[in-house]
Amino acid sequence: MKVLVTGGAGFIGSHVVDDLVERGDEVVVLDSLDVAAHREKPDYLRTDVECVFADVADSEAVGALVADHDFDAVSHQAARVGLGVDFDDVTSYVHDNDVGTATLLRALAAQNFSGRLVVASSMVVYGEGRYRCESHAIVRPGPRSSRDLDAGRFDPSCPTCGAELTSETVPEDAPLDPRNVYAATKLHQEHLAAVYGRECGVPVISLRYHNVYGPRMPRNTPYAGVASIFRSALEGGRAPAVFEDGGQRRDFVHVTDVARANVLALDAPSSVTGAFNVASGEPHTIGEMAIAIAGAFPGGLVPEVTGRFRSGDVRHVVASPVAARERLGFSASVSFRDGMQAFATAPLRP
Repeated sequence: MKVLVTGGAGFIGSHVVDDLVERGDEVVVLDSLDVAAHREKPDYLRTDVECVFADVADSEAVGALVADHDFDAVSHQAARVGLGVDFDDVTSYVHDNDVGTATLLRALAAQNFSGRLVVASSMVVYGEGRYRCESHAIVRPGPRSSRDLDAGRFDPSCPTCGAELTSETVPEDAPLDPRNVYAATKLHQEHLAAVYGRECGVPVISLRYHNVYGPRMPRNTPYAGVASIFRSALEGGRAPAVFEDGGQRRDFVHVTDVARANVLALDAPSSVTGAFNVASGEPHTIGEMAIAIAGAFPGGLVPEVTGRFRSGDVRHVVASPVAARERLGFSASVSFRDGMQAFATAPLRP
């Protein structure tokens, strides 16, 4: 199989490339090596794949690349990730994620691409997770107020009666509610890809990654994940700063599992389409994650719970892994304990 991997020099994309090459597929990498994510050319880039260094939003470069190759499948990993610095980042996110995806889809449509398209999405499209009220069943709390957050009331309450809520796993058919710029662009990527799939008869799968961690994560930048931020703090001799009370629940899934989910999605029958959660099914709190990394890192630093918060953050979001298991054959294999212990000393990307 001949596969185009956009963002193939990045954290997740490079692991997808490894898995594909090692099983015998021919891979072409498209990556801009954006300085926001790559301070230098990664030393893990393979020499046995064709690499094209261009912006996925560059219509001329992407059009020529797709025209020059008869791809059987496309793994679209290229994206600007994280919460960024502030709202001034909005045009960069829209350019890289929305315009980049549109440019790729246009190029594929122009060449009558008929293979499989897998798009990297994110759990951020859900906004807050799924909650149950004892009196009102499944409810959808709105964004948390600054007044509650300032007072240390971090858990959302029932929007009808104000009662405490129980967090549950989120299925793929849950209502979507992106609450920051990054989330909005990821949802738009899903929508663009779905429209393309319907209009051009191409099977499309969007993989909603949960909190991915592991080797090759970028070091502490505004676009890095929380696990990388904690690791970078420890390397700098600082205690990880845990926001809120550390009780935010997430699902941490190892990058090697995420890469395997991508390969399974690329191999799926054409009848398998839509969105799938890529999660371990083993939720943990941000505080537990900070303790696990700090405990395995030399130096004995203890995470600091700060009580600080970010307005775009959500409290709990953990997903149901059932659909991915039943339709893609994916189940995570790296445990939280083993993965975090290894990540504490794993090589990060400069």
